[in-house]
Amino acid sequence: MKKILTSIFLFSVLVATAQDKKEQPKTQILDAACGQCQFKMEGYGCDLAVRIDGKNYFVDGTSIDSHGDAHADDGFCAVIKKAEVVGEIKNNRFVVTHFKVLPEQKKKDQK
Repeated sequence: MKKILTSIFLFSVLVATAQDKKEQPKTQILDAACGQCQFKMEGYGCDLAVRIDGKNYFVDGTSIDSHGDAHADDGFCAVIKKAEVVGEIKNNRFVVTHFKVLPEQKKKDQK
C-alpha cells in the first residue's frame, strides 16, 4: 500500500511539473507601424502592424491610437518604431498580451 501511495504521489508531482513547463510567449523587439502607410499592407484606414522575420501582421489586443497620435510627425503612420511585445500569431494576425513602444534611440554625433 505504501508503494502505491508513493507511486501516485510521484506521478502527480511529474504531471504538475510538466504542466508548469509549457512554453510561455517570449518578449520580442519588433518593428511596429501603420500596416497600410508604412508596411504597404492592404486594408482600410490605418491599423497597427508588426514585422516578424520579414513578414507583416496586423495586431490584435491594442490599437494604433492607444500609443499616441498615429498621424503626428513621429506617429505610426509616419515612421516605423521599435516595440517590446509579447504575443503570438493566430489566424495570420499577431495577438499581443504586452505592447510597449520603445523610446527612439538618439544617434550620436560623429565628428
